[in-house]
Amino acid sequence: MAFKDFPAQSQGVQLLQRSLARGRLGHAYLFTGHQLETLETIARTLAKTLNCQHPAKTAGVATDCCDECLTCKQIDADNHADLHWARPESKSRIISVDQSRELTREIQLKPTEAGFKIAIISSADRLNAQAANAFLKTLEEPPPKSILILLTTEPGRILETILSRCLRLNFSAETGRTLSAEQSIWLQQFSSAAAGEQKSLFGRYRLLDSLLQHLNTLRARVEETLSARSPLEKYDEVEKDLREKWEEELKAGIEAEYRRQRAEVLLLLQWWLRDVWLSTLATGNELLHLPQIAGADDVARRINPRQAQENLTVLEQTQRLLHTNVQEALTLEVGLLKLQL
Repeated sequence: MAFKDFPAQSQGVQLLQRSLARGRLGHAYLFTGHQLETLETIARTLAKTLNCQHPAKTAGVATDCCDECLTCKQIDADNHADLHWARPESKSRIISVDQSRELTREIQLKPTEAGFKIAIISSADRLNAQAANAFLKTLEEPPPKSILILLTTEPGRILETILSRCLRLNFSAETGRTLSAEQSIWLQQFSSAAAGEQKSLFGRYRLLDSLLQHLNTLRARVEETLSARSPLEKYDEVEKDLREKWEEELKAGIEAEYRRQRAEVLLLLQWWLRDVWLSTLATGNELLHLPQIAGADDVARRINPRQAQENLTVLEQTQRLLHTNVQEALTLEVGLLKLQL
């Protein structure tokens, strides 16, 4: 993709293109947004624009890539010699200090094929303290002709020492968090089920089953999509070490993307529970997140504002626990059983 293909993130893209046109591109960026996949694509597009063989130009300066030359295709395939990635490891889901040091070593070398060396840290919120500290010196004093790009959907989890050394661009403000058709259908089903009597454990476990089935569908889709994009599908004969590296990166990528989508699902539930709480206060529809989803009023008639507010606390605690290495199904089961519906 080229920058012209990102109308939904136009403001952030325009800022990047103006910086390119003026020759004032920063040496370190933090890209934030709702979808890691989108952020990775934007980072690749910046890398392509900087190194494109036939770029689109503004006043004689490259401000977009052609998306067709050999360099653009190599960068899209993540096999360009001057593009380097760091992603969370599969087992611990962290970016280790060894990965940070290797990325630092690579970025210190002169470009071999193109004009710029590009280092991209995907899920930068997964940098552990040692890895972040090992990377600070490079952020402060990057080598010439190098650009460092950190990507995250959770900027609040990034160390302040990292944040202070990066220019931050948000690629989510213009797109908002409107419901897709699939999200709307699932949440309406969940809301309708919750609107029924919840005095028995059977009713509560029906809600849990609905949530787990939805999450299983999301995970299967993530695995299918990312596996199809993996270099493992493109190159059959590669060295054992490289294949193992790609396999680890694929596992980590699947886990990271699934967790991001799971967080989106739980955010929908948080919005719905907030609407239940507002309904207990007899607040107008203009303050509701999801006025189109029926069922919140039925739940609100059965509980009081204090109970509704406690539900929000329970879900927040569940979300925090899921950021740790807890068992997912058990954590969601305990959380749903605690809700007062």
